[in-house]
Amino acid sequence: MEQQDVITLLSRRELEKMRKAGQVAAELLDYLEPMVKPGVTTLALNDAAEAWTQKRGAISAPLGYEGPVMDFPRSICTSVNEVVCHGIPSADQVLRHGDIINIDVTPIVDGYHGDTSRTFFVGEPSPLARKLVEVTQEAMWRGIRAVKPGGRVGDIGAAIQAYAEAEGFSVVRDFVGHGVHRIFHTAPQIPHYGTAGKGKKFRKGMVFTIEPMINVGTYEVEVLADGWTALTADRKLSAQFEHTIAVTADGVEVLTLAPAKVPA
Repeated sequence: MEQQDVITLLSRRELEKMRKAGQVAAELLDYLEPMVKPGVTTLALNDAAEAWTQKRGAISAPLGYEGPVMDFPRSICTSVNEVVCHGIPSADQVLRHGDIINIDVTPIVDGYHGDTSRTFFVGEPSPLARKLVEVTQEAMWRGIRAVKPGGRVGDIGAAIQAYAEAEGFSVVRDFVGHGVHRIFHTAPQIPHYGTAGKGKKFRKGMVFTIEPMINVGTYEVEVLADGWTALTADRKLSAQFEHTIAVTADGVEVLTLAPAKVPA
């Protein structure tokens, strides 16, 4: 996905619009979560998400998003098991007991994008799948906590990489977090690996996603002929969590956090 080069610092008015978009995104994932169960197709999840989004007066940003081979044909991304990201919902893909699925949503509310994703269990996961998902979620939070005044973008990736690799997993290199506001994908790029103290400095008003993709095996990926679906090269499991965050004067604000899911 093409990146813009200029980092935009959002005003208080713009940040308030991002908060509203972020809350709609969080509510959409909350709405979909009870539907994630064996026997459900990923297309059914997509259609439920699109109907809910339209009812809220929002727009699904992924639908029709320009790609290298074809425009994205669905309203959400559903990435199951070995699919790292950008999985395309399908009537042929039926969720099975033990699967894991990342659902990535981006409603546009009043022109601003709320971008977030979570990985869900379908029934009871294997011990390995459970550990992978738990480690991926914690890795995201460690990346978020690394955003501090005076810090740099590299601090995020360093925190995520150190934790994930210590737990025996690998961090995907080919896909990164990104700036987001009125534009879906823009500067800065946010790698989920790297060196602390490197990269762009954090500045108040920067808004971007932190969305680590963590794999059981190799970090290498393969993109299918559709130009979208990214799989682990070794076909082992992958998980992802994503929040959109804003840099504040004293730290960070998570814009896509559901009120009931505020960490203690």
